[in-house]
Order: sequence, then structure tokens, then C-alpha cells
Amino acid sequence: MKKIKWIPRMIITVILFLIFFFPFYWMLVTSVKTLGETVQVPPTFFPEVFQWENFKQAFEAIPFLSYLKNSVIVTAAVLILQMLTIVPCAYAFARYRFKGQKFLFGLIMITMMIPAQLIFMPIFVMFSRIGWINTYQSLILPFASSAFGIFMLRQTFKQVPNELIEAAKLDRASEWKIICKIMLPLARPTLTTLALLTFINTWNDYFWPLVLTTKDTVRTLPVGIASLRQIESGINYHVLMAGNVMLVIPIIIAFVLAQKQIIKAFTYMGDK
Repeated sequence: MKKIKWIPRMIITVILFLIFFFPFYWMLVTSVKTLGETVQVPPTFFPEVFQWENFKQAFEAIPFLSYLKNSVIVTAAVLILQMLTIVPCAYAFARYRFKGQKFLFGLIMITMMIPAQLIFMPIFVMFSRIGWINTYQSLILPFASSAFGIFMLRQTFKQVPNELIEAAKLDRASEWKIICKIMLPLARPTLTTLALLTFINTWNDYFWPLVLTTKDTVRTLPVGIASLRQIESGINYHVLMAGNVMLVIPIIIAFVLAQKQIIKAFTYMGDK
């Protein structure tokens, strides 16, 4: 009877796995097909002959290295700035009590409900007036902090026992030392999760670089990959998918490296 009860769960698990895995499989398979195979009806689920030159064509059709450099600069800068802003902010909300605390925290939470498409126009006008269009600043500073990061890290900091903090203060540890030596090591799984989510969102961001840049010198890789649709008449799906495979490889590597810390973060928060 126990084995029979597991059958529906296994079926649902397999179905969900196929739903989430199939788009990645289709992208990978399409990236090594010929153009004829990509538009063939009925579609083929495995290429007849692997076309590895699709990746070379995607690499040479656009200034790939320039787009890659811009993506690395923007993503790294956003990661660093977010860590520098959300850590002290989350620590203050978790360990201190001050006037207007609930109001300020609620205000931060409200910003999570405002989509970027709603606020990009006033930001665009402001940046255009100060001459920041087609600059790294316009792609970095709007994401220098994260309301979700503050919320998640605050919840982690609140779970640290007060006795541990009091013992550190009795040893005359400064607030900065408490953060660096106690809080951050205990919050490492949460920080890793936040860093990975920030990396994915920034690396994959298409909308913001598209509306705030017009030159390839500062545009990021997602915008560059999208331009592969215009290299010839019609859409070369095989070349476009090859570019997307190269775009997603750093994300897969980052997820593989961080998956243990992610599991620890959500397990720890779930236990509490």
C-alpha cells in the first residue's frame, strides 16, 4: 500500500520535471540543428547531424566579447553594491528598535510590488537630463539595493540568538565585528542564495539595457543575443538558440556551485 501511494507522487514529479526541463532540452537541441530541421513539421527531437558551427556563427555575428564584458561589469557591480547596502540595512531592522521602523520596513516591502515597467520612464527622463544614458551607471545604480534581499536577510538575522550577540558585546566587540564575525558566517547560505538570484536577474535582464542604451559599447549580452534575429532575412532559430545556450552557461555553473548553500538556506528557514 505504501508503494502504491508513492505512484501518484512519482507521476506528478516526472510531469513537473518534464515541464521545466523540456524548454532547456529544446533550446540545446535546436542550437545544434540545421535551419531546415528547426522549421521541419513534424519537429524532430534529436538532430540528424550536429551543427557545432552554429556556436561559431553566433559568436562572430555580434561583438560577443564586448557584450560579455558589459554583462560581467554590470552584474559584478550590482552584486557588490547590493551586498554593501542590504547587509547593514537588514541588520538594523533585525537587531534594533527605532521610531518609524515598521513604517520604513513596510515602505521597503511596498517597492517589491512596483514593476520596473511602471517606473522606467521617470528614471529614463532623470538619467537623460544628467547625461547617464548609454553609461554603466544607468544599468547599475537602479539595482544597488534589493527589497527582497533586505527582507530575506532580516529574517535570517532575527533567528540569531540574542545571547550570542550579548556575549560578543560583553567581549567589547564592535557592531562591525559582530556583523562580520557572527552574522555573516551564520547567514552564508542566505547570502549565497541572494547572490545567485541577483546574478540571474541581472545577467538575464533584457528590458533595462534595451531602454537605457542605444550603443553596443555598453549593451549587455541578452540584448546582443536578441540581435541575432536580425543578422539575415528571417529568423535563424539555430543560431539564436546557440547564442542562448552560451548565455545560460554561466547561470548553470553558478547554480551548480551554489546549490548546497541554497538548500541549507531554505532548510534552515523552514525549520525555524
